[in-house]
Amino acid sequence: MFDLLIRNGWIIDGTGTAAFRGDVGLSDGKITAVGRELSGGAAKVIDAGRKVVTPGFIDIHRHADYAVFRPGFGRLELKQGLTTIINGNCGLSAAPIAGPWQREIQDYLRPITGPAKEGVPTDSLRAYLAAAESVALPIHVGMLAGAGTIRAAAAGYNKEQIDDSEYDAIHQMLRRSIEEGAFGVSLGLGYAPECFYTTDQLVRALEPLKGSGLPITVHMREEGDQVLKALEEMLEVGRRLETPVHISHLKAMGRRNWDLLIPQALERMEKARAEGQDVSCDVYPYTAGSTQLIHILPHDFLTGGTEAVTERLRDPRQRAILTERIKTGRDFDNIAGMVGWENILCSTLNQPENRPYEGMSIAAIAEAQGKDPFTCAYDLLVSEHCAITMIDFITADSDIGRILRDDHAGVISDSTYPTEGKLHPRVCGTFARIIEKFVEQDRGLTLEQAVRKMTSVPAAALRLRGKGTIAPEMDGDLCIFDPKAIHERGDYRDPFQYAEGMEYVLVDGVPAIEEGEFAAMDRGRVLRRPV
Repeated sequence: MFDLLIRNGWIIDGTGTAAFRGDVGLSDGKITAVGRELSGGAAKVIDAGRKVVTPGFIDIHRHADYAVFRPGFGRLELKQGLTTIINGNCGLSAAPIAGPWQREIQDYLRPITGPAKEGVPTDSLRAYLAAAESVALPIHVGMLAGAGTIRAAAAGYNKEQIDDSEYDAIHQMLRRSIEEGAFGVSLGLGYAPECFYTTDQLVRALEPLKGSGLPITVHMREEGDQVLKALEEMLEVGRRLETPVHISHLKAMGRRNWDLLIPQALERMEKARAEGQDVSCDVYPYTAGSTQLIHILPHDFLTGGTEAVTERLRDPRQRAILTERIKTGRDFDNIAGMVGWENILCSTLNQPENRPYEGMSIAAIAEAQGKDPFTCAYDLLVSEHCAITMIDFITADSDIGRILRDDHAGVISDSTYPTEGKLHPRVCGTFARIIEKFVEQDRGLTLEQAVRKMTSVPAAALRLRGKGTIAPEMDGDLCIFDPKAIHERGDYRDPFQYAEGMEYVLVDGVPAIEEGEFAAMDRGRVLRRPV
């Protein structure tokens, strides 16, 4: 006797093998049987009507650390088939944060995660996860330990060089977070304060991971002209620490790098795997990214945190130096220099006088204000105390396709959750977009390949037990849909639009979406890495 029996579906099991006709039986939140015309009764039967049945989709790269506590969380995720997400990415986790720099760290995170949720403890990962367990979760949620947050908690943002006692504090927080259930450690080497590490210092900071098998996920130091050098750095870090490396949102920014550097990066990772190294990657299916506007600045300009950066930007001499570096520099991820001010949009502006410019490019705002783009960008950053998010058009569809076709690449969204301004459409639409654009329209992937990249590949990257495939004893997280009905409704002008087409989404064996409508919204669990 099953709790739930799904009949008459085309089963795409997440392994990449061809779809097959069959049934899926579930009991106690688990898949208990998969086969043709399963016998036995069931408390509830769903006739899939020859639609596809897949594992629930998994996004191992979101920034919903605080969003999980907001009303309505999980709805936009479920509508695109997500049943599991992992937060705490790019070194920017909401926990552990304690000590004298707590407010400064939360202010730094705000453009990415939104404001800290009052009453949610963040002094340890254990306390944060316990708070998440106290709310009704529609989907499963896990965390990475952000190495940037940890370094800032140990030493703040003012110091480029840290001392032995601060390394000891970093090690203690890393070990504690691992013991408390983090699925890995995330790096944001393009962000302060991690950008101040040398390679040797980074290895020293991550020493507790040596030989652990715990994955390091990394927003690399460079993602434009120097992306191959940045990749070599992370391969070295992985070798020295004898632990897996997962490259987050692989890309080559800037037209001069399109179709040139990504083939080399994929080849280099394949060579590393042939040499015995555990390395994988992921990609988001959009040519535009989204992050803080301060990341148009060189790393050395970020010392001291956002208030120090703001004061530096007030200084005409510093502005002159900075302008020359952006015009000519290749020694940092020079986003403005690589893609142009017309391709950098301000998506979140908090000051009332700046709100009319939301959604406009720096070039367009500069023209409206009668300024040059450099002065415009600096003035906006000063006015907003650096708390601006941007959408930047940086990569090529052809490179995205190359990465998606790589066997070791998964799909992520890199969704940020500010509470003001315009979201990037990937927040609502990434997983629908993969099916609609890359399977149904462009036909660059088969549906079986696409499903694998949204299920078993990310599950394997972070060692998510029970997730990612349809098989007995796996968790009862499933999607039922007609792939031709899947549609990403949002765009850059109007991004907050639920995706369409999911007929059923099951979380722990219970429909969270049933016949296209929201149903049980409390079956999600807080996930912890077994220790």
